[in-house]
Amino acid sequence: MVRGFLHLIILNVGGSLCIKMLELKDKKILLTGGSGFLGSYVLSELQKQGISDSQIIIPRLPGDDLRDIKNCRRLVQGCQVVLHLAGITGDAQFHETKAAEIFYDNLIMGIQLMEASRELGVEKFVAIGSATEYPENAPLPFREENLWMGRVGKLHEAYTVAKKMILVQGQAYQAQYHFPAVHLLMTNLYGPGKEAAGGFVITNIIRRVLEAQATAKEEIEVWGTGQPTRDFLYGTDAARGIILAAEKYEGVEPINLGSGWEISIKELVEMICRLMDFKGKIIWNTEKPDGVLRRMLDTSHAEKAFGFRALTSFEDGLRATIDWHRAQKTAE
Repeated sequence: MVRGFLHLIILNVGGSLCIKMLELKDKKILLTGGSGFLGSYVLSELQKQGISDSQIIIPRLPGDDLRDIKNCRRLVQGCQVVLHLAGITGDAQFHETKAAEIFYDNLIMGIQLMEASRELGVEKFVAIGSATEYPENAPLPFREENLWMGRVGKLHEAYTVAKKMILVQGQAYQAQYHFPAVHLLMTNLYGPGKEAAGGFVITNIIRRVLEAQATAKEEIEVWGTGQPTRDFLYGTDAARGIILAAEKYEGVEPINLGSGWEISIKELVEMICRLMDFKGKIIWNTEKPDGVLRRMLDTSHAEKAFGFRALTSFEDGLRATIDWHRAQKTAE
């Protein structure tokens, strides 16, 4: 693997291949969502790779609201790379109650930021999409070529469709303007760190167990039946995948970032309870939705295109996540 921040462009010159390398470590990078959960991992990885803080621009609210295109243009000015991680998401309950805000905010931020990036000549635009963009009837594991074979799941539809339109925009911009837009289909994330409103499924389960232990409750409630399966990716692995894509991926088609394996929610809850030494009862609230029955990404394209493979074992990642949340609970 090529070390450092090298952006590879292969040109056909006189019938032969010529490789041009651009040193991304010398570029200015706009990292939206840089203060959020995934953004903190990407920021840390960029710093480890020798990118200085002065080269990384992180929007801050309220002054840098990306729903205003004037702010997008101001922030993009002078940047050669845009990593668009900012988004509004959360757990099933958050998606159920905040669908309109989720749709509008995610769509308008992505559309305007990409347009500003095109106007100002950005050299690489990487947008973070979601595994929820796959239709409910897509065969497992989810492969990129099946992204449009049916309707997406109803529960996350507002979020999913907004993200999917950013993919369409990027492909249209590549076709008409030759704009270098990359769309990554990200699976469920987990790891130490503070998340957006609503939280992730793993965090919510950990918090419920911690609360039960703190109040001597002998049971926890979890939404659904526990039967659905999900693919979980540790924050450090996700950040590494994003950076590899920014370095090396030039494809028009979206590309999966996941762990390449699945676990049922029931098995997940039982594992968390075991690791946290919680022996209470698990109450499954079957009146609440399960969402898509199974979700797992085929990551072979990412491995072939830019050498990405998840490296963190799930149990190790869970232990680190539990330890972090336990420390936060103790500090409250």
